[in-house]
Amino acid sequence: MIGVGTLINTAAVIVGGLIGLLLKNGLKEDLQKSLQKACGIATIFIGASGTLGKMFVIRDEGIETKGSMLLIFSLVIGIAIGELLRLESRMDNLGEKIKRLVRRENDNRFVDSFVNVSLIICVGAMAIVGSIQDGMSGDYSMLAAKSILDFVIVMVFASSGGVGSVFAAVPLFLYQGAITLAAAVGGSFISETIINDLSFVGSALIFCVGLNLAVGKKIPVGNLLPALVVPVAYRLILMIPWVQNIQF
Repeated sequence: MIGVGTLINTAAVIVGGLIGLLLKNGLKEDLQKSLQKACGIATIFIGASGTLGKMFVIRDEGIETKGSMLLIFSLVIGIAIGELLRLESRMDNLGEKIKRLVRRENDNRFVDSFVNVSLIICVGAMAIVGSIQDGMSGDYSMLAAKSILDFVIVMVFASSGGVGSVFAAVPLFLYQGAITLAAAVGGSFISETIINDLSFVGSALIFCVGLNLAVGKKIPVGNLLPALVVPVAYRLILMIPWVQNIQF
């Protein structure tokens, strides 16, 4: 059944977050802050490994790099679109609305936890590839594996950042559900190259989230989200017959 993977993943995030909230009551504030820094460092390495794994290619003559220009254009065009649409601000506003809805006005960490955890569990390679597989063939094995990872991630973040982490299940459900639906409807247009490019750029955004967590919020990662659209648009343009005849 298509969509089962997202349902499992959403449930894992909620359960992991609730367990994290129970653990939070027994943690001192200094330890909570240290845990958040540790999560940031781990996130940096996860994002870096995903990005570099796609950039570096080992050949007989040595190590080569690829995708540098695509990454640059994706981030530049993405941040330009994101700034115009004020996506970061809109994500913060959504977090504020949820905070008021659940009557957590005095929780200063709610919005940051909601936004950061949402980005970590949504823009990674497994979220994109797993949702596409679920939509195209009903294979939710990757999302099931991701659910275990997200369970641990959200549990740790909830133990340090609070209840905002739990509500990251909402954008996760909408985001992965949308990708699964799109893959089910137009899966024939999704090539392995597009999937690799999406994973590549998504890992770079994960790296930026890690930096924000480790050293304080400085990079508007929410405004970088349109960068995920650029590789898709680029590959689709290259599929146009008359473009293929152009000598680059």
